[in-house]
This record gives sequence, structure tokens and C-alpha cells, in this order.
Amino acid sequence: MLQLPRRLQSIDVFRAITMFFMIFVNDVDGVEKIPEWIKHVSINTDGLGFADTIFPAFLFIVGLSIPFALNKRIQSGDSQQQIASHIVLRSLALIIMGVFHVNLENYSNKALIPYPIFEILVTLAFFLIWIDYQPSISKTKERVLQISGIIFLFILAALYKGEENDHIVWMRHQWWGILGLIGWAYLTCSFVYLFSKGKLFALIAALVFFIVYNILNQTSILEPVAEILDKLWFLNNGSEATLIMSGVVISAIYSKSLSTDSKNFFTILLLTGVFMIVFGFMLRPLGGISKIRATPSWTCICAGISILVFVILIFIVDTKSKGKWFNIIKPAGTSTLTCYLIPYFLYSFMMLFNINYPFFLNEGIGGIIRSFSVAFIVIFITGLFEKKLLRLKI
Repeated sequence: MLQLPRRLQSIDVFRAITMFFMIFVNDVDGVEKIPEWIKHVSINTDGLGFADTIFPAFLFIVGLSIPFALNKRIQSGDSQQQIASHIVLRSLALIIMGVFHVNLENYSNKALIPYPIFEILVTLAFFLIWIDYQPSISKTKERVLQISGIIFLFILAALYKGEENDHIVWMRHQWWGILGLIGWAYLTCSFVYLFSKGKLFALIAALVFFIVYNILNQTSILEPVAEILDKLWFLNNGSEATLIMSGVVISAIYSKSLSTDSKNFFTILLLTGVFMIVFGFMLRPLGGISKIRATPSWTCICAGISILVFVILIFIVDTKSKGKWFNIIKPAGTSTLTCYLIPYFLYSFMMLFNINYPFFLNEGIGGIIRSFSVAFIVIFITGLFEKKLLRLKI
């Protein structure tokens, strides 16, 4: 396995930028009279909006981080079994949070607890379980708080009421949610990296497999073996694993160049990014470009875009040492899960206290400025949490 540096600032910056725009596009989705290219395209549209590139960029960054995170544990002396256990627990955390968030989508107004309060309580439980407890807190107190959070989640799950087709439903798996999809793909790709010992050939082979799997899912070719492929349900249709494994491969290539002092990696990464975009357009006849349907064309084009953005950030941040340019959004890259969950508090409190934006912030340029402001506010709050050592870590 490659001897990698413990952390790359370019990855943190890329993560911060992506998280900033994730908050922005989530908020701007409710703004009217803005250019259509900013938003997600509809399910039946063959096209790509700016918002459609953000989630795949985040998946790509998850992949970039895997070699560095696992290498750090190896250098610390963790056994393969210990690392595998960490991967499983981390994935489980994301999956659990994803399932709760999915069930919030059809929360019933007939439930005992009003929606905004329920959402706040769920998010508080997440913090109790997965906050990065400091050494100054005794292990006993830490365990008590974590167990309290787990019990709290069980109680909230029992009290949950959803509504579907005018019928009350209880908390259940519907789909895995954004965090859940990340969790399953992270689990898969991390195990590939761990058990292949980070060998580049094996990583590329896995990436090719996921791309092919994603392509075949858009055709009827897999129907004869559908029962067998049901056992690969954790891959979804292969798009998430493809994007994460793309990041793993690029991270491995970049890391190898660092260890050998190679000057060719910029050319290799640029050509790889361009190839993925061109290949993505070649796949366009297979379902078109669609984030909602996770088509192979969308998957490969977004992987290519992410690779090219990463190359630019390597040059700016790692080569030219201009990481300070991004300090204003730095907490989004170092406390990312905390940053992701802060809006659940923010929007819930606004709903609870009936706080609404004035009309000029709900459309046009005013709405765009509002959404940028929300992103900065969320990251500022994340920074305050980070200074108080209140950050989630899974």
C-alpha cells in the first residue's frame, strides 16, 4: 500500500467548495424566476444543470479521501480487522441518518410531535451519538451520552408517523437517502481499497466494473440474471460507487506521483478528466444525461468535471500554496457532516417560529443572493461549532 501524506489541503478545499454549493443549490431550489441552468433538471429532461454536478462532486471527494483516511489508520498501527470495523460503523452511521432523513419527507401533521420539533430532536440525537468527544470528557460520560442518543433515536422512531396516499405509515426503509447512498458506496469502495491493498490496477479494474454495471442497468441486458443481481442491491445502479471509485483512483494516481516526484500527473489527470467527459457524452444514447435517473452519461460526465476541478485545486492549493484564499469557507471542509446537518436546525427553527423571507428574497437575483447568504451563514455557524469543539466525526 502506498505511503501517503496524512492529509491534502486541496481535498479539504474541494470538500469545502462542494459543501458550500450543496447548501446553496438546496436553498435556491425554492427560488423562482432564476435561470434554469442553476437548478436540477427534471426527471424526463436530457440535460445537466449546475445543481446536478454537486452531489457527484461530493461522492468523488469521498473517494479522494479514502486512501488518505485508511492509510492514516494503517500508519497508526490499526489491523485490517480494526479498519474494516471502522468502515462498517462509519457506513452504518450514514445509512441510519439517511433513513431518518428519508422518512422526514412524508412526515404527517397528525403525528404527536410537530415536524420542526421532530427534525430538531432527530438532529440533536445524531450529535449525541456521533459528536467528536474530546479527551477531557471521561469515557463513562461519553458512553452515557452516546447511549442516550441511541435510545432517543429509538423513541423518535417509535413516535414517528408518516403519511402516504392518505394512509398513516410508520418509519421504514423507502430509499436510502443521500447519506445512505453515500454510506453503501463508501462501504463498497473502502473495502475494495482495503483488501486490494491500494494497488492501482485493482482499483482501476473495480472502477471499470462499476461503470459497466451502471451502463448495463440502463438496458435490458441484465434482466435474465436479475435474481442474481438482486444480491448486489447495495450498489444501487452503480453510479454512486462509480463516482466514489473515480475519486479513489485519482487519489491513488496523485499519491503515487507525490511518492515518486513525478511531473506527469497533471497531464495524466487532465487527460483522464477529458476522457471521462467525452466517454460520458458517448453514453448519452443510453438514457440521456439525468441525475435523477443516475444515467451512466451523467455519472461519467460529472466524474470528468470533478477530476478537472480537482486538478485546478491541486495547482492552486497544493502547488501554489494559496489555500488561504478559501479560509472563509474552510469549516465546511473540515467539519463537513456538521455543516450538512446545520440546515436541519436552521430551517426547522424558521418553520417553528414562522419566519418567512420577504418576497424580494424569494425570486430572481434577490433569491440567489439569499441562497448564497444562507450558505455563508451555515458555514459561519459550523465554524463557531468547530471552535467550541462541537463537530461530528464518524
